[in-house]
Amino acid sequence: MFLAFTEMSRAKVRFGLLTAALGMLVFLILFQTSLQNGLLTSFVGAIRNQTAPVLVYSVDGQRVIQGSFITPDLEQLTVDADGVGDVGRIGQGTFSATDADGTLTDVTVLGYEDESLGAPAELVEGRYPEAAGEAVGSSNDADAGFGLDDTIVVQPGGYEITIVGLADDVQLNAGATLFVAYDDYVDAVKSVNPDAGDPLPNVLAVAPADGVTDDEVVASINGQSTDLDALTKDDAADETPGVAQVQQSFQVIFLLYGLVIPCVTGLFFLIITFQKAGALTLLRAIGAPARRLVSSLLLQAVVIVVAGYLIGLALYYPLSQRRLGGIQLRFESTAVVVWAVLLLILGIGSSLISARRVLKIDPIEATTGGANR
Repeated sequence: MFLAFTEMSRAKVRFGLLTAALGMLVFLILFQTSLQNGLLTSFVGAIRNQTAPVLVYSVDGQRVIQGSFITPDLEQLTVDADGVGDVGRIGQGTFSATDADGTLTDVTVLGYEDESLGAPAELVEGRYPEAAGEAVGSSNDADAGFGLDDTIVVQPGGYEITIVGLADDVQLNAGATLFVAYDDYVDAVKSVNPDAGDPLPNVLAVAPADGVTDDEVVASINGQSTDLDALTKDDAADETPGVAQVQQSFQVIFLLYGLVIPCVTGLFFLIITFQKAGALTLLRAIGAPARRLVSSLLLQAVVIVVAGYLIGLALYYPLSQRRLGGIQLRFESTAVVVWAVLLLILGIGSSLISARRVLKIDPIEATTGGANR
């Protein structure tokens, strides 16, 4: 231990730069983890965090709520499927609306028939709608004119919607999102286009009958018609177009980080080992065991990785509490723990390459310079 810290104290700049570099890499990894999760939640949070366990689309909708339309025939087939309990309609539309600040903006309105089939799963403030013209909004949009008790005016037509509750992570399409009763959704559509008539529901929300699993209901509904596309809500969120592509892009980035860190630490310690080869040879010649030299090298690797991780964590924490545009970032505890373990393993593993060179040092070289070999 003394040997490891003595060497680090004599080369503060060299070890400090490596620690700072690792800290920046850790910061980027954790920040992009929060960015990925926040981005995906802003696109499909309204699907993942609503109360209906199963959602039924039309196949032509390609798993996009607004692109799906459920005809009466398809609705009846869903109701008649084995294992189906309660069924509720869900409608979705994107409207131009004036927010509480008087700004004209786009807002997504989701209408549900039953609070247990399509409403936000949990409120953080306020209550669920109880009267016409009331809505639950996203807490992510509360500071952008969509806060509690704010009134939104759909344009044209002037249909007013008052926000009476807020829920976390219930945005759709990365924009302001409101959950209303299905009749209010229909009224909003008619206020914009009085000649539209009653719109078809976009999706059906389904709850399984007692003793029936979500997957069994999905299979039963899909067996009714090739025009029906039933999914559990988690699958519906994950298979929304664009979600898989975003996840794959970030996975490539994280893989590159996982390759860069062992390369950086391994190359650093390998260069250090080459530079101090003479000193290591001398230590071996005067009786220093190879195990002590290797343990000193591994200790340095642990100290650098831990210190670098703490620096990255200190940079990441305050940023993880902020919003970037409409994306709410959060402190990702699971990612912090997983990456801490992974980076420690990668850092130590890469330093073992240098440790092999230490083990190969021949003490005789200290006195003969390798002449007798």
